[in-house]
Amino acid sequence: MFSKDTVVGVIGSGAMGSGIAQVAAMAGHKVIIYDSNEAAIEKSKSNLNNLLKKLLEKQKLTEQAATEISQKLYFSKSFNSFSECGIIIEAIVENLEVKQKVFSEAEKIVSENCILATNTSSLSIASVASSCKKNSRVLGIHFFNPAHIMPLVEIIPSLSTDASIVTETKKLIDSWGKLTVIAKDTPGFIVNRIARPYYGEAIRIYEEGFADFQTIDWAMKEIGGFKMGPFELMDFIGNDVNYKVTETVWEQFFYDTRYKPSLTQKRLFESGRFGKKSGRGYYDYSEEAVNPEPQKDKELGEKIFLRILSMLINEAVDAFYLNVASKEDIDLAMTKGVNYPKGLLKWCDQIGIDKIYNQLKNLQDEYGEDRYRPSVLMKRMESKGEKFFT
Repeated sequence: MFSKDTVVGVIGSGAMGSGIAQVAAMAGHKVIIYDSNEAAIEKSKSNLNNLLKKLLEKQKLTEQAATEISQKLYFSKSFNSFSECGIIIEAIVENLEVKQKVFSEAEKIVSENCILATNTSSLSIASVASSCKKNSRVLGIHFFNPAHIMPLVEIIPSLSTDASIVTETKKLIDSWGKLTVIAKDTPGFIVNRIARPYYGEAIRIYEEGFADFQTIDWAMKEIGGFKMGPFELMDFIGNDVNYKVTETVWEQFFYDTRYKPSLTQKRLFESGRFGKKSGRGYYDYSEEAVNPEPQKDKELGEKIFLRILSMLINEAVDAFYLNVASKEDIDLAMTKGVNYPKGLLKWCDQIGIDKIYNQLKNLQDEYGEDRYRPSVLMKRMESKGEKFFT
C-alpha cells in the first residue's frame, strides 16, 4: 500500500505538524504541509531549516542529504494540494468539531485509497472518523513531542477502521524509524491514560501538605529514577495542555474519580501560569528567580515514590486487563513515550504485586475513595502470587 513514492500530507504547521513532516521527509517521502495561516507557514519553514542546519553542524546529515530533505518539503495554503497524497496526518488544535470539519473537507479532495489519520492525544478516533463517509480508512497516529526526537508512536484504530489499514500504517511508521504500539480507542490511549496519576497523585500529595513541589520532584528523580519530577514535567509540557488532557480523559471516562482534575491545576491554568513557555508555572522561570530547595528526607521520599508508583502501576494493570494494549506494548509505551525508567508491569513484578496491592488497599481504607481502588486483575494476581512476565 505504501512505498517511498507515497506522498505524505500534514495538516497544521505548528511544532507537532512540522516535526511529523520532518520525520516523513527524512524517511524519503515528498511531504505537503498545509496551513491556512501564512505566518505559521513561514515560522515552520524557518524552524525546519534551522533543524536541518543543526543536524548538519552535528554531522548527523551530509550537505547533500539536508538539501534533498529540504526539497521534499512543500508548503501550501490550499487543500487541493492533497489530491496526490497516499496518507494525511492531521496535527491541529485539540477540538473535536474543528477536526471533524477538517476531515470532512479533506475527504472531498483525496483519492479513495488515501488514509486519513489524526494525531490527537486524547479525543475519540471514532468521533473524528464519524465526519467521513468512508470512516474505515480513518485511524489515530499519535506522535509524541518533539516528533522528530521521541521514538514512540501510538497507532489507534477505531471500531470502523479496516484491519489491513492498521497493519500497513504500522509498517509505514516503523519504516520511519519509530517504535509503534497498537492501542484501543479509549480515553488517553496508552500513555496519556496511564500517566495521569504521575501528575494527579503528586498534586494530591502537595494539596494535603505532605510535601512541596520541590520535594515531590526530588523523590521521584532521586528515589524513583525518573528523569523529571511531575511538577517539572507539567511545566515543561505546559499546564494548559496538561490540564486540558486531564479534563478530557476525566470527562470521557464518565467522570471516574481516578481521573478527576485538581483545583490546583485549574487555578494555574486560569492564571496563565503555563510553565516554561509563560515564564511561570509550579516553578518561577524568570532570570532572577530562586526556587526553594527540596526537603531531602529519604524516608519521606520513599513514601511519596511508592504512593505515586502504586497508582501508576494500577493504571497500567487496568489498561492491560481492559485490553487497551498488550503488556509488552504498555511497558514499551511508558519507557519510550514518557521516558519512565522501567516498564510499569515489569516494575510491579520486581517490587512485588503484594506490596503494590497493599499500598493501594491501605490508601483506599484510609481515604474511603474509589480513586484508590485496586484493579480487579491486580486483586486476582495478588491472591495467586502471579507475575506479568516470567
